[in-house]
Amino acid sequence: ALKAHHFIDYRQGQCVEQRDLLLLYLETFGRKPHHNIMSDTKRMKMTEVKVAAEERNFLFSSESVNEGHPDKLADQVSDAVLDACLKADPYSKVACETATKDNMVMVFGEITTAGKVDYEAIVREQVREIGFDSFVDDLGSVTSKGLNCDDCEVLVRINKQSPDIAGGVHVGKSDLDVGAGDQGIMFGYASDETENCMPLTHMMATQLGKRLTDVRTDG
Repeated sequence: ALKAHHFIDYRQGQCVEQRDLLLLYLETFGRKPHHNIMSDTKRMKMTEVKVAAEERNFLFSSESVNEGHPDKLADQVSDAVLDACLKADPYSKVACETATKDNMVMVFGEITTAGKVDYEAIVREQVREIGFDSFVDDLGSVTSKGLNCDDCEVLVRINKQSPDIAGGVHVGKSDLDVGAGDQGIMFGYASDETENCMPLTHMMATQLGKRLTDVRTDG
């Protein structure tokens, strides 16, 4: 039995039944359904939508975040916390996030580890390594970098891992039967637009970002 659900086909902005898409797939690959419950008119309409989507032109853009961007800083601080936890206890369970704004860095999340970790010291050292060593509370300042590793406010809001998450991910499970505490949807593809098989927009954004970094650091 096929249960119909509706969803939006974002390519065409039309509402399509999941059941009908499945039936079209089965018929396309020669696997006939037991009952022909999709009308010829609807099948023809869906075929037209598929063709129209294949012929549609669109613009695709990419961005590349450079060194020192708050996103990069947050990633590096979270990575440093993870490295420290795993170094102290290889069985650490770490879900750490980082936020930063106006001479403040906050690390928060759920971490269960047998090791002793000085989160504030890790944050300051990572901020210093990245190069943030000056802050002036004046938007017109030309010397302020927006963050000072020595006197920035460091907020730590970390608790142990939730028992519910632990039970769904690893507690009572074998090494081959672990779950996922978080999920994400990513997409990627090899492209013939460039020699390195990356999309042209991605390659250009990355190279422009690297050039900006080179100019800033080498003069």
